Amino acid sequence: MRKVRLDTAHAHLPPTDESMKCAVFSGVIQGSRDDKVITMTNNDARGDFALSQEQREQFDREGYIGPVRIYEPEEMEERWRSIRRQLVDRSHAIYDAEARGSATNIANYDRHLDLDLLSEHIMNPRIVDRVASILGPDVLCWRTEFFPKYAGDEGTDWHQAATFANASKKPQIAWPSEDGEPAFGGTITVWTAFTDSTLENGCLQLMPGTHHHMNYDESKPMDFQPETLNSTEKEGIKRGFFGYDYRQLQKDPNWKPDESQAFPLVMKRGESVIFWSTLMHASLPHTGSVRDYRMGFAARYVPTKVKVYPNTDDVVEYGGEIDLSKYGAVLVSGVDDYGINRIATENQRGYPFRIQ
Repeated sequence: MRKVRLDTAHAHLPPTDESMKCAVFSGVIQGSRDDKVITMTNNDARGDFALSQEQREQFDREGYIGPVRIYEPEEMEERWRSIRRQLVDRSHAIYDAEARGSATNIANYDRHLDLDLLSEHIMNPRIVDRVASILGPDVLCWRTEFFPKYAGDEGTDWHQAATFANASKKPQIAWPSEDGEPAFGGTITVWTAFTDSTLENGCLQLMPGTHHHMNYDESKPMDFQPETLNSTEKEGIKRGFFGYDYRQLQKDPNWKPDESQAFPLVMKRGESVIFWSTLMHASLPHTGSVRDYRMGFAARYVPTKVKVYPNTDDVVEYGGEIDLSKYGAVLVSGVDDYGINRIATENQRGYPFRIQ
């Protein structure tokens, strides 16, 4: 997959402390409010594509649902062709190209904030209705990332993420405490196949039912060693974590993921899988042809009560660094009664984030 080498990305942002004040600048609303804990009301969201009761029960039990069809294959092919051309133009991207890391390109985090087709994608009712039926009616999209895999690329380590502090060492999302106890955390990830995702080109692997217990401690140190890329075998499979070894975060150093409980998720272009980030997941290495690259696009969602990028104004991870001064989360459903996050009301080209 080296032929169409595309830059990849992630992002973050700090809240303010002024009570109930809002200032609008460059299409971004900044505000805050004292922390307030609410209970999610999962059945409040009743869009055309909301999960059925049976699907909700499956999701609660297994931690994922999918694949679900978001775009027809021909439409996805055309959309991806257009997006790929537009990605080269960074004139409105919120992160500098220099943010590119040596293992992955975090400068391409959050391109939904400057490319209309990606802005439209994160607001797609086929996605948002399903997510809102899990998280409740008031939902933010707080990050998007590309996940390319090219011929010869290693698979991704088994991992879970609750705070996303794993590489940066700073929590990137913070759920309010529950009854004085730290919240479990996590985000809903919607991983969309922009190309076919196959056994040969490195499809996702999931381990159903593992989303209620964290096997990893994201506060532990994890060494960045980009020289290890594509050079380490784990249980007979070439794997890594974009220059890191996720095993360093294991709570029990002697524990090993039970791969007999996992399955590979083959997806057609235009399909999505929706899963908790705390679900054990990984990907296979790309053993296919150079032409057959894999491109995934992940959009991450949380309720509006979750703080995004608390107490930080930059992100340093994967050998790169991004400045969050232009960042804003996007309200994709409901209302934001908390005001603890900076909210982007339109993208950097003026495309409005209108709830459908």
